[in-house]
Order: sequence, then C-alpha cells, then structure tokens
Amino acid sequence: MPTGVYLSVPFCRSKCSYCNFASGVFSQSQFARYVERACAEFANAQSMAQTHGAQLDSGVDTVYLGGGTPTTLAPEDLCRLFAHMRQSFAIAPAAEITVECAPGTLDEAVLAALVASGVNRISFGVQSFVDREAAAVGRLHTRDVTLADIARLRAAGITNINLDLIAGLPHQTAESWEFSVSEVIETGVPHVSVYMLEVDEDSRLGREVMAGGTRYHAHFVPDDAMTIDFYEVACQRLNAAGIAQYEISNFARPGFESRHNLKYWTRQPYLGVGVDAHSMLGAEGGEAVRIAKPDTLDGFLYPTPLMPPVVTRVSRAQALEERFFLGLRLNQGVSPAELEREFGAEAMGPQRAVVARCVAEGLLEEFAERVRLTPRGRLVSNEVFERFLE
Repeated sequence: MPTGVYLSVPFCRSKCSYCNFASGVFSQSQFARYVERACAEFANAQSMAQTHGAQLDSGVDTVYLGGGTPTTLAPEDLCRLFAHMRQSFAIAPAAEITVECAPGTLDEAVLAALVASGVNRISFGVQSFVDREAAAVGRLHTRDVTLADIARLRAAGITNINLDLIAGLPHQTAESWEFSVSEVIETGVPHVSVYMLEVDEDSRLGREVMAGGTRYHAHFVPDDAMTIDFYEVACQRLNAAGIAQYEISNFARPGFESRHNLKYWTRQPYLGVGVDAHSMLGAEGGEAVRIAKPDTLDGFLYPTPLMPPVVTRVSRAQALEERFFLGLRLNQGVSPAELEREFGAEAMGPQRAVVARCVAEGLLEEFAERVRLTPRGRLVSNEVFERFLE
C-alpha cells in the first residue's frame, strides 16, 4: 500500500499562546542543520524501517509538511527537501502534496519554490478572521493578508486550500465567530478545519486559563458552553454551504477531503520525519509498528543512543481498538461486520458490548450496518474512544 510522508518543520515566526505542539522560535542558524538531518532521514528511511521490523513501501501518494510553519524556511531549503524526498521515494504523479502556511509567509520566492516542487494543496492557519482575536494569541497576520494570500495562491494555480479556525479564542463572541465562519464560506475554499480550543498544561494559554490568571488574555476565553455553541454553529453553517463534515474537525466540498489525514484515521501506512514526528508502518509477522521521534529540536538534530525513537509494536487486539477510536472520528464511522470478518467474532465480542452501551446512551448511532458518533458523541469523543481501549 502506498505510503504517506509527513515532515515536521518546527520553526515559527512567533509561538502562538494556544499552541501545544513541539514548535517554537529558533535561530535561523538551526535551519540548515535541520534540513540536512531531514534529508538524511529520507535517504535512510528503508534502513530504519528494516531495523525496527517494519515494511516501508517506497511508493508515496500523499505528502504533508506541517509544524510549525514550513514556509519560514528559505525557498532553496524547501526545494532541497522535496528534491531529496523524490530521490528516496517514488512520488505518484497525482499525489496530494500539502504544506502548512501562516498567512503572510508566502512571499513570491517561497510561492515559486512550492509550485516548482509540485505542491498542490495549502493549509492556512488562519484561526480567526477578526484581527483582534488573531493578535491576542500571537498570530501576526490580518484578515486582509489572508485574503490576499488566497488570491495569490489561486493565481499561481493552487486552488486546493484549507483554512483552520479555532473556536474559543480570547475575545471571541457569537457575533465575531459568525463573522469568521461567514468569511471562510465567502472565500470559496474547498476545505475547512474547525478546532475547539484545547485548555491543558501543554500551552501557555491553557496553563493560564487553568490557573485563573489574566496573561495571554486568558480571562477573555469563552467558557466551555460557548465554545461548544461556536463549534455547532460552524457545523451547521458549513454543511449548509456544501462544505460537508466528514470528520470531527474537518469539512470539505465533494472530492476535497484530506487524503493524507485520511491515512491516519483509516490506519494506512505513513512515515514521519522530523521533531516529534510519528510513523505507522506494517510489520513483519505483526500488525504494525509505531515509531515516535524525539520531541525536542536538540534531540532530533543531535541524536544519541540515550534518546532513541520510541518504537511500539501494535498487536492485533490494539489494532482493533485503533480501528474503532480512529474510524469513529469519521462521519462514515466503522462497520462492526467488517471488523468481525477481519479480527474474528471472539475479539469483537467486548467491542460490540461497548457499542451497545454507547448506542443506549446516545453517543453512537447505527446506520446502514455501520456505527458512528452522534452529534452529542462528537462533543465528548475522547470519552467515547476511551471505552474501546483494552
């Protein structure tokens, strides 16, 4: 089965207060070393897979550069990364090639490098079309910059564009959220991602909200009930506009679903390169192997025997659990009958019992011999997924 390739680029112009990813503001002197290490990982990917008893198909049909902000790299570095990737893998002519961007980082040279490298999909971290809200969390762009970048992408021939929004940002109101959702629809982009603000100790804003403080505009963060309302408004508005929900946080016009992200949710093989990147590959004599790279820049740039990747062999029982909690993210849900044919009636017995309880509680619903999350189930999806864990 063709592989998906994910490259993490952890560099940002500024660190957003809500961000809980392994990214940040680093000296540009680190950039060249990072590109060099990433290129070496592409070249050594097959050897790495064999070392860990994994199978890696050299055919690639999706590529995703995330982060961080990959477009903080110099144009020549972006071209070099794609050139080395193509030397190491057979990238299909019709492959989906996505790069995450922050509005305002697409100057003419960077845009030309992306086009020359075959990039055909861009994901913009807009988060809000209200300038005050974007600035409050450290975003450096404005609404006008975002709209201008979308126009420039289309003029360059890249029309497969995703826009991210976050529900629950500081200062957000029902009116301002309605404005952002309306702006997204008005752009005519074919894909939209809507996330609810994560309040946890892994981000500066999350820690401040939990502490009841005022830094990072934490005292202006909407409460959970308002954030849920915002999410539900987005679901209604986007679906009505023909941008249909196909996953908890993702919406697309027909044919524009993210092919790369679908690999994660349907347990297709993917290779992760870079800081905090994860791989899921088929295994020799087993179900799968998951490989997690170091989650610090130094750990990736200067690997030592003391900081090896974390390698986890996935058993068949664990694979069945993953099929449930990943597949249920999708609106199409999962087919218990198909899973029973694949894993056996005995293995499916406990899972069918979990399904029955979740249906009775209104968290799952049955349709066309499949099961999927209800609207209520999506709002507490992590609690539902935990029930399927061993």
